[in-house]
Amino acid sequence: MADDPTPRAHPALTRRQAVGAFGLVAATAATATEAAAQTRPIVRRAEASLLYPHESPTRSTRDLSGLWRFQLDPGDRGEADRWFEAGLPAPRHIPVPCSWNDLFDDARDYFGTAWYETEFQLDSGWRGRRIGLRFGSAVYRARVWLNGDYLGEHVGGHLPFAFDVTGLARDNAANRLTVSVENKLQLDRVPATPDPKTAHFYLQDYPQTAYDFFPYCGLHRPAVLFATPDIAVQDMTVTTGFAGAAGIVDVAFAVNAGWSGPGTLVLGDGPKPITVPVQVRDGAGAGQIRVPAVRAWSPEDPHLYKLSVRLGAGETPIDEYSLKVGVRTVEVRGSEIRLNGKPVFLTGFGKHEDFPMHGKGLDLPVLVRDFELLKWIGANSFRTSHYPYSEEAMMLADEYGFLVIAETPGVSLVFSDPPPIIEARYRQLETALGELVHRDKNHPCVILWSLANEPIPKPFHTTDEAPAGTVEAGTQFFKRLFAHARSLDHTRPVALVSVQNGPPEWVGQGDVICTNSYNGWYAVSGQIDEGVATLEREIAALRARHGDKPVVFTEFGADAVAGVHAHPSEMWSEEYQADLIEAYWRALRRHPFIVGAHPWAFADFKTAQSIMRVGSLNQKGVFTRDRRPKLAATRLRELWRTSRT
Repeated sequence: MADDPTPRAHPALTRRQAVGAFGLVAATAATATEAAAQTRPIVRRAEASLLYPHESPTRSTRDLSGLWRFQLDPGDRGEADRWFEAGLPAPRHIPVPCSWNDLFDDARDYFGTAWYETEFQLDSGWRGRRIGLRFGSAVYRARVWLNGDYLGEHVGGHLPFAFDVTGLARDNAANRLTVSVENKLQLDRVPATPDPKTAHFYLQDYPQTAYDFFPYCGLHRPAVLFATPDIAVQDMTVTTGFAGAAGIVDVAFAVNAGWSGPGTLVLGDGPKPITVPVQVRDGAGAGQIRVPAVRAWSPEDPHLYKLSVRLGAGETPIDEYSLKVGVRTVEVRGSEIRLNGKPVFLTGFGKHEDFPMHGKGLDLPVLVRDFELLKWIGANSFRTSHYPYSEEAMMLADEYGFLVIAETPGVSLVFSDPPPIIEARYRQLETALGELVHRDKNHPCVILWSLANEPIPKPFHTTDEAPAGTVEAGTQFFKRLFAHARSLDHTRPVALVSVQNGPPEWVGQGDVICTNSYNGWYAVSGQIDEGVATLEREIAALRARHGDKPVVFTEFGADAVAGVHAHPSEMWSEEYQADLIEAYWRALRRHPFIVGAHPWAFADFKTAQSIMRVGSLNQKGVFTRDRRPKLAATRLRELWRTSRT
């Protein structure tokens, strides 16, 4: 991480950056209060790698998960009172990773600043090595100090950031790590809160957000220390393809400090290891591995090879970094999404990282159980609605063979807000997109980038008319964002997810048309037959507007309160949910250009308080929040498993 001492308009202001994708993590000018708290001399440090911290013969890690000290700071006094030096004055304990909202009575609806603190010792074997500090996710804005030294900040949740702490982390004494985190619901953030000055709601939620899930806060993924050699692999990009029966693995990688020298690519977990020598020049290396009789990665056979980059010519490498890769291709051709040249139909769900007590904190037992249930029900895919999921989830999806629509945090973007607000959101979303692609580019499971979910001309549940120009504003916004996405990755298709088909000027910019449709629930409520008739008209309109592009229905369904039954079926009963989902499924399967059906949602999840949300839950899950199947789950299992026979 490098500090930027460039003078600003006010001589007391500084700007600090955490390392994100390409070193371009959001950084903001410090306020006067913050500047006063940052009086130590600026130390210029090397960038820390954002590669997932896998261990190897040359690399070590230390997971800092556990019980940390924690304190709310509703008055934002912590920096002025120098808690990062003096320690937290009245702390309590909190597990990391975890959301804070479900743990403390006074923190359920608290979204302001809170402080975390812990200590660690460095392993004596790490002396003389480079030390990095990496956070998997902090929602929403995090500022970090080590032993009283300010390291920097990261804005935007769900994605990793890292600092080089070599020389700051002591190897002969305890180190104190301090983090402030806030998730203030602000108009210019992604995702955002509606503007109460201009939006007139006929339905009020608490807290009021533009999106339909609870805004959990905190350190949601592990904080990890890692040690590498002075000369180390900093980044890797892997692309794969086929040449007849052989697989082609192209590898490009970066080495710090502009290093030049020999290296080796090694591909294992095949019949025998394949070794390819490479030459690194000025910090850049590249090579191609040809894999005879390759096992192509797919949901049916999710075979992964171990790819290693080794620096140096001797038997003992200067550095070695390894990750698992799958050899596969994905493309859109006509009305098909093709995996390894063959059309696929996506069965699965949108999900949420959500569970009681943990909130959105990483929960590995829940993650494994979710994937087992996805296999049980017959799903081959899921969407990371409505934000990037944990790296552990993506690695496990590689292992299970799930096809993933990887989505940015751009949920419910509103285009009736002032242009400066829209532009601020664009800058934040462009940064998040770059971080997402950089993080997940090497996962074979990722087959499609989703840039946003349900962008809208005006907020939901408002009586106002959308101002003139909102559709054009969104059109230009997404034109820029699609271009940026395609410049980052040309190997995968790109889409955004619309609601009820529109606006078509936005969703039509995608390679795949993704749409959410709620006939029989929010529209023509309680009338499944009329809902299906309305759906058929929507399908015809999609085909007329977007030609032969493939279509995925990324959301449809109904709330069902577990244990509520009705005959004949009626809204909120398990029977109605199952019947509506089945009716949609059968209608969608009649159209060959529809290539995916994801009922909403996998499991019930926490929301704001609302008269629409019994128990502050969205209950459209086919599983309950604690993963018990509703009638719709068994119905889908019958439909999906029958469709494959």
